[in-house]
Amino acid sequence: MDETKNSLKNLGFKGELDDASETLQAYSHDASMFEITPQLIAYPKDSEDVSILINFVSKNKKSRPDLSLTARSAGTDMSGGAINDSIIVDFKKYFTNIEKVQATQIQVQPGVYYRDFDEVSRKHGTLMPTYPASRDLCTVGGMVNNNAGGEKSIEFGKTENFVKELKCIFADGVERVVKPLTKKELDKKMAQKDFEGKLYKQIYKLCEENYQQIKSAKPKVSKNSTGYNIWDVWDRESQIFDLTKLIVGAQGTLAFVTDIIFKVVPARSDDGVLVLFMKDINKLGEVINKVLESKPSRFESFDDQTLWLSIRFMPSFLKLLGWKRFLRLIFNLIPDGLQLLKGIPKLVLLVSFKGKNEDEIRQKITNLHHELSKYKARYEINGFEEAPTSGASERYWVMRRYSFQLLRSKVKDKHTAPFIDDFVVPPEHLTEFLPKLRKIIKKYKLFATIAGHMGEGNFHVIPLMKLDDSKERAKILPAMKEVNELVLKYGGSLSGEHNDGLIRGPWLEKQYGKPMLEQFKTIKDIFDPQHIFNPHKKANSNWDYSFSRIRKNFDE
Repeated sequence: MDETKNSLKNLGFKGELDDASETLQAYSHDASMFEITPQLIAYPKDSEDVSILINFVSKNKKSRPDLSLTARSAGTDMSGGAINDSIIVDFKKYFTNIEKVQATQIQVQPGVYYRDFDEVSRKHGTLMPTYPASRDLCTVGGMVNNNAGGEKSIEFGKTENFVKELKCIFADGVERVVKPLTKKELDKKMAQKDFEGKLYKQIYKLCEENYQQIKSAKPKVSKNSTGYNIWDVWDRESQIFDLTKLIVGAQGTLAFVTDIIFKVVPARSDDGVLVLFMKDINKLGEVINKVLESKPSRFESFDDQTLWLSIRFMPSFLKLLGWKRFLRLIFNLIPDGLQLLKGIPKLVLLVSFKGKNEDEIRQKITNLHHELSKYKARYEINGFEEAPTSGASERYWVMRRYSFQLLRSKVKDKHTAPFIDDFVVPPEHLTEFLPKLRKIIKKYKLFATIAGHMGEGNFHVIPLMKLDDSKERAKILPAMKEVNELVLKYGGSLSGEHNDGLIRGPWLEKQYGKPMLEQFKTIKDIFDPQHIFNPHKKANSNWDYSFSRIRKNFDE
């Protein structure tokens, strides 16, 4: 890569370029089960550096087909979207400015950690609420590129709902502003005699000529991160054309995001939780429907395996939380020991409510508790616990949020294998669906935790496997096939938050059909004619390529 490094420096690249073996190894994997070793890591200092990288690859792509670029920040992607065998572009080092904070919006660069963004936002009494469980680890750029969601998405939706404006660098190396346009503004844009004008014209034509097909293809679930979100780009009724809807969730396969303006909402003061310990899930459907009628702000769940892991690795929370929060966690968990004496629940449900004050929150929780009792929930559910303040409920959210981190770091003889980790099934089907899911997990002898966003039917199933064992790896494809076909049978989506990457891209045809897959491929060709951005992901992935990149060496 010395020739590439020299060429980039001669072109005026100001940032760092690193091809040391230890660096390449560190960037060869993300939070997925895949491993691909890059040839070079680039740390651009500004948008001009990003343009230099894009122009260099574009100019040399024909003579060097192996050249490509993959954007990366914190590397928390679980689908393999942040790894590549050519050049990794790390935005985490220099794109770290929180640029402008206002009452209703915040402008920020993509390498900013969400935790830092959130700290600044809350000081101004606001919140950007679409954070994932990895909120302490991820960057806002990753949230945009995966169209992240999380525990608050039942109330606020996903990141796509909070992106007001983007700066993007397209395949021609030019940075441009992308934001919603009126039809008049769109017409003016399409009249341009440049790459941007051609792009807008072609995407608009695709939307218009295939309008009903595209609108009908939108998954009928609460949230979705599969495919390209083309169905929300053009609306004939409102006459609004919004290209941000397509770039958000595209995993850097269409353009590189260099700047973001997020909408923010007022951060309300407190919340409380009703905790349901379910030993019997036969009445789960009824309980879910009754909970949803109460319009909770969060409705989460985790299973008995997650509970046991949290207990087993309790000392690890000290490192994650620090002494003060850890001691509070231990103290608050003591009452749950009494629940465990009555038997381990199959599911723990967390139903959260917001309110103006503690009395209002307590009343909402008490009302739901009473409503569930009418359905004999006291007998179907092992126990209740009312936690009317955020401090009292913290222990449950800690278990829910940090379970994946514990799996990754503490179970040394096995590795997390997130290949059925993010499906969405309409909640009304969960009573039938969950026993069938457990049967598949048992059939393949998978040790797996099940957690997720119960109110949206969005589940994260994380098997632990010895991926260096060929017999274990051989389970992945048939187990995935059975689970994915079950999800699609019930009208679900294969990803609600974690996106396609290497793992679900090969399933897009199964979920959407061949005609819609061809539309996705056309979108990629319009934005990225030479396919320089993040190859082998989303619509251009295939299982043979992905399977051959499953990680075998787990020595850090």
